[in-house]
Amino acid sequence: MSLDISNALKDKFLGFIGAGNMTEAMIRGIIQNQVVLPDRIVASDISGERRDYVSKTFGIETLKDNGSLVGQCNVIFLAVKPQAVPQVLKGMGEDMGPEKLLISIAAGVPIKTLSAGLPKGPRIVRTMPNTPMTVMEGAMGIASDSPAQPEDLETVETLFRPMGRTVRIEEKLIDAVTGLSGSGPAYVFMMLEALADGGVKMGLPRDVSETLAAQTLMGSAKMFLETRQNPGQLKCMVTSPGGTTIAGIHELEKGGIRASLMNAVEAATKRSIELGKG
Repeated sequence: MSLDISNALKDKFLGFIGAGNMTEAMIRGIIQNQVVLPDRIVASDISGERRDYVSKTFGIETLKDNGSLVGQCNVIFLAVKPQAVPQVLKGMGEDMGPEKLLISIAAGVPIKTLSAGLPKGPRIVRTMPNTPMTVMEGAMGIASDSPAQPEDLETVETLFRPMGRTVRIEEKLIDAVTGLSGSGPAYVFMMLEALADGGVKMGLPRDVSETLAAQTLMGSAKMFLETRQNPGQLKCMVTSPGGTTIAGIHELEKGGIRASLMNAVEAATKRSIELGKG
């Protein structure tokens, strides 16, 4: 899929403070879909090795100094670990004023904390994407009550939309998004690994088992998204009386799969809140 460069973004320079895996996924999606051209993207990182990697991979400019990046860019992504946010805010320079749009993907860090660290008052939108953006199948939550202009939310959606699905929610729910879709890929990879191990235990070759497990997860998710049928109804479509599926479901229920997944989302959400307070 290729998109024309958005009129809202054609004169903008994008800056990424932090060049980790999430930034890499975002830059890849933005460039592949021609949302913004590489010569209008700048990234900074404390790691020289990481700066060299993203520069060579995407043909973008990289910097060590965050203040210099802010001076060059109109739209700035804050993509660092939450523990690093206070120090990073101090180094963003004197140019972070109301003409700048800050898009934060820092888990757990509320807008009020960002605003307090940037007294000149940039427009701020808080978001939570996830790593499947790398393959253009991400899930992104956007705080609809961010203290920014309506066109700023449109800008954020324009940047994220080519990389997956976006939802607008109140900021108070962003931590729950972090616990569900932000951390969720790790839960799914564990499920994929476990399903594949089960196939191997029953005699399937490893590569065959992993392919079948992955396609089953992807196809099932797509089936739900396209039909919007209740997941319980879709489960029942596969579950014949006295058949193989109900036998497997019984074992999953004995292992507490529902409670375990619900508890994982709850624990990750609470940890996101703790990180924001820390």
